[in-house]
Amino acid sequence: MFEISNISIARDPGSVNTEHSVQNTEQIAAAPQTPSTGTKGVAVIGVERVLDVFEAFNKVKKPLSLTDIVDITGIPKSSCHAIVRTLSARGYLYSLNTRRALYPTRRLFDIAREIHEKDPFVERVMPLLERLRDASRETVILGKRQGDAVIYLQVVESTHSIRYSAKPGEFKPLHSSAIGKALMGSMKEADLRAQIAGLAFPAVTGTTLTDPQTLTNDILASRKRGYFVSQGENVADVWAVSAFLAVNSETLAIAIAGPRHRIESNVIECAQLVSATCSFISRNWSHG
Repeated sequence: MFEISNISIARDPGSVNTEHSVQNTEQIAAAPQTPSTGTKGVAVIGVERVLDVFEAFNKVKKPLSLTDIVDITGIPKSSCHAIVRTLSARGYLYSLNTRRALYPTRRLFDIAREIHEKDPFVERVMPLLERLRDASRETVILGKRQGDAVIYLQVVESTHSIRYSAKPGEFKPLHSSAIGKALMGSMKEADLRAQIAGLAFPAVTGTTLTDPQTLTNDILASRKRGYFVSQGENVADVWAVSAFLAVNSETLAIAIAGPRHRIESNVIECAQLVSATCSFISRNWSHG
């Protein structure tokens, strides 16, 4: 038996279709991808530059001078100076005497933590995601659709030294990720076909499904058997098993992801675990 909270799942091969194809894959880390933003206005560029400043500190993890920030971000010096001056005045950066360096204060961290603690959904299901991680011993991801991409809302990483590693806020393609396939699989067939007809499917790895009809067939067959699989299609040598769930008006998906050599022989067990978790959340959180 597998157990998650008070969810029990018997190892019954008949409960989930055991047929799944095998493709070759490799490596456990994925570079974040962002959805297309289209034409950017001045206000959007300004927001991006502020985020670039904070991401510069995250990248180097040490104090930076104005010149350092300009070099790392590529922001024009005059604009960067105005951003830094505003962030300092609002209490988000403080200055050091050494070479006129700057560093973020805790203000952004404290605000982000308080916002996160009031998340209407993610924090409520976190204990179940952790139990799913413990039961599967692999990385567990909660995601939803944002535009024509998947955004990771929460990631609970495996404790294995070799594991799939990702961060909340990362974007992944719909067509190559298990979560993306699950979210597309939640759509009505006519809507799914219309959507696929209007999207492009670039190859992310050597095994990515790039043909619209092949992808459609894969998603429809996966929906029929009750789970969705990415076999190295998004990150080489990483397999993931996913299912979707509906909470109030939101459609989300949960995936178990890990290296091929561990997931390939445990696809059915992973499918049973993730499906049971999705069902449990849907039943218990559908009304608030």
